Amino acid sequence: MQTVILAAGQGTRMRPLTESVAKPMLPVADCPLVGHTADAAVDAGASELIVVVGYEAEDVREFFGAEYRGVPVTFTEQEHQRGTADAVRAAQPNLSGPFAVLNGDNLYEPADIEALFEAGPSIGAIRVDDPTSYGVLSTEDGRVTDIVEKPSDPPSNLANAGAYVFPPDAAESLNVEESERGEYELTDVVARTIEAASVTPVELGQWLDVGRPWELLEANEWKLDELDRSVRGDVAASAEIRGPVVVEEGATVESGVVIEGPALLREGATVGPNAYVRGRTLLGPDTKVGHGVEVKNSVLMTGAHVPHLSYVGDSVLGRHVNFGAGTNVANLRHDDEPVEMTVKGDRVSTERRKFGVVAGDNAKTAINTTLNAGVKLAAGATTTPGETVLRDR
Repeated sequence: MQTVILAAGQGTRMRPLTESVAKPMLPVADCPLVGHTADAAVDAGASELIVVVGYEAEDVREFFGAEYRGVPVTFTEQEHQRGTADAVRAAQPNLSGPFAVLNGDNLYEPADIEALFEAGPSIGAIRVDDPTSYGVLSTEDGRVTDIVEKPSDPPSNLANAGAYVFPPDAAESLNVEESERGEYELTDVVARTIEAASVTPVELGQWLDVGRPWELLEANEWKLDELDRSVRGDVAASAEIRGPVVVEEGATVESGVVIEGPALLREGATVGPNAYVRGRTLLGPDTKVGHGVEVKNSVLMTGAHVPHLSYVGDSVLGRHVNFGAGTNVANLRHDDEPVEMTVKGDRVSTERRKFGVVAGDNAKTAINTTLNAGVKLAAGATTTPGETVLRDR
């Protein structure tokens, strides 16, 4: 099955983490987000990966190369990001039969994608409690009869999960009209396919659309939960490693450190002395968690440093962030309501009781900085000594 992976978008809802990184290249456990999408496709039997690139395309090209896990990879470029149908249209010259389409910023279970491939023309669906913010499937006799976008009166609780298998002739139906929001929508192609062919709904067991910073944290929680213990790096005799912890070769755990898994320490990561890492935590390549630091349920990307006497909880730190001594992150509201964050100008609930901060690449805090729950630091942002940051910087 030829599989088109959409990896061209700018990921504006993920800012500041995507100011210079393609969203599909953000880290999820041991590889970029798009790597997990590709893994699901390869495990399901994909014959070729056709990766649609655009924003920060070179990073995506470098990650995949000419083949991925023995499966050939073809790249095609979407010059202007004008919707999902436009993205698949960029891949059209490479399509020669039935084809699947997966989003490069979604997580799937391989068994679910295999079921999708085997079903012929099909749509991946997920059951949700409140379908009003999704495209919702109408079904009859085991077939999809319609998709209704964000209905006030949903016909079912089956939400479109954005995973498809199309028949060969669908490649000729990609020239759809521009939508009200100025994009060319793949759901319009799906609607044409439903009219012309028998389309099967395939219910997915687990699925995650990773569009906002707290969903990147959730994606890491999912994949870190799958870790098996493996300690290959340099661990001091007095350090304690508890549970499913991976310490890659080239990582260092110094004296007095306690690490409670699931946790992943990538090559070049250093922890300690006398530090505490717990929860589902990813310490990326060349990160530093120093003396007297506690990191809980967080993602530290390449080169991020929290050198001493700080607390970081339920947070995402971009590349080469540096937290000054005594920097403390708040991750809980006193009223126990879900933490909110500003996304593209709107205040949005993270639906998480605990959520800390998001720091863009190269952000730096001064000593004794306090960061309030839900705060974002832009790439390159700084604070002053003793500052309490209550709003996005």
